Amino acid sequence: MPPEPRLLVLIVAYNAESTLASVLDRIPEEVLSEFDCEVLVIDDASTDDTFDTGLAYRASRPHLPLTVLRNARNQGYGGNQKLGYRYASLEGFDFVALVHGDGQYAPEELPRLLEPLVADRADAVFGSRMMVPGAARAGGMPLYKFVGNKILSRTQNLLAGAHLSEWHSGYRIYRVSQLEQVRYADNSNDFNFDAQIILQLVSADARIVELSIPTFYGDEICRVNGIRYGAQVMRAGVGHLFHRWGFFQKRIYRPLTVDTRRYVDKSHFASSHQAALARVRPGARVLDLGAGTGRLASAFADAGAVVDVADKDPVAVADPRVMRHRVDLDRRPLDIDLDQYDSVLLLDVLGHLEDPDRFLEDLRVKLGDRPREVVVSTANVAFVVTRWMLALGQFNYSERGILDRGHRRLFTFRTLRRLMEETGYDVIEVRGIPAPFPVVVRTAWAATALLRINQALIAVAPRLFSFQVLMTVRSRPHVDEVLAVTRASADRAA
Repeated sequence: MPPEPRLLVLIVAYNAESTLASVLDRIPEEVLSEFDCEVLVIDDASTDDTFDTGLAYRASRPHLPLTVLRNARNQGYGGNQKLGYRYASLEGFDFVALVHGDGQYAPEELPRLLEPLVADRADAVFGSRMMVPGAARAGGMPLYKFVGNKILSRTQNLLAGAHLSEWHSGYRIYRVSQLEQVRYADNSNDFNFDAQIILQLVSADARIVELSIPTFYGDEICRVNGIRYGAQVMRAGVGHLFHRWGFFQKRIYRPLTVDTRRYVDKSHFASSHQAALARVRPGARVLDLGAGTGRLASAFADAGAVVDVADKDPVAVADPRVMRHRVDLDRRPLDIDLDQYDSVLLLDVLGHLEDPDRFLEDLRVKLGDRPREVVVSTANVAFVVTRWMLALGQFNYSERGILDRGHRRLFTFRTLRRLMEETGYDVIEVRGIPAPFPVVVRTAWAATALLRINQALIAVAPRLFSFQVLMTVRSRPHVDEVLAVTRASADRAA
């Protein structure tokens, strides 16, 4: 962080002729002197003299770094914010503080709200009117708004797995680099923009800090249709939940950059990782092909196995027990000596390969004449949720899960079995794996309950309720290997 971080104080204004000058007067000198600061007023096509008031203020105080803009057409509350955040990004600001032109939020609180950002403890700071019991009502918040705020905030927390005291405050400061990681420009132009950007920050695992602020309700005109707003934010919350669970996809919650190492260790709950761990014998030498982050390798080592990982771009695994190989599984031949391994793991790999058939054939040849165990897991495209989505006319690729954008092939129980048998493997065991609820459900008790329900349903109808297929197979010697052994036997006999 530079000695003087660059701060943009964004004042969104609509018909704020009577309050704008007061809001500008109240910006603390501390903020103007300690930051490389600019104040940006964007008049959203007001029908009064808001724009002229801003220009007159700038002319009367030439020392103030003030820019006044006016939208030719009304962009809405959310649309006006989009313009300010884009301005902050293009002009290279570090932080952008949202202040309302009607004076509802006290500019005097800016220094305190900026502290967590300057100290790098937060990516976004929200001023909350609900943190101090009784403060909101004492500040003039009408009872119906207080009750509605409480109900909506608690519901939104439940849907998003968040723990915010208030979702509906308009007093916010963002780290500009964090805004650049979310699709805020695709959000609504209406008042539910604020709810959507919180959901985007939650999806991005941004650090959100809340600080209490005073509540002030004057004679400003409320332009929010409460019923419509409530319906909008609830729809946003449910949409985000369904996106996170993989039911439907919402573009606004997709990351701008996809983390190719986003797969997580699932060995601590009922999953393909845990089932694969159960197959490992102490002392066995295991090769994890397509290991990704390599996070699972240490768990296998803890189970008493000797583990090597292989991937196109293997991450530096800190565990000294793990050896790494740099291998592109889509290229031939597989340049690893497999004689030293007792078993091979192909966890969530086959669906991402260009040609799984050819790869499995090559792997079988490399495994040689000694039968070896191979543990394979892949998504079950016949999962009940996918079937339900198709019945509703939905087919949405996602960032992870069954319809992961990286998948090139999709399998069912039958098609995976057929593939393994046709490429030279004997199927030993087939298991259905439940959905990874602990990864997507942020409430621990709910995740555990859903996991147990899913496991019970798999016991009844595995092909319908399994999120993944886990298959343990044994390689059969290739005909060339059998012929070589036969010839060697004949030579010894001669």
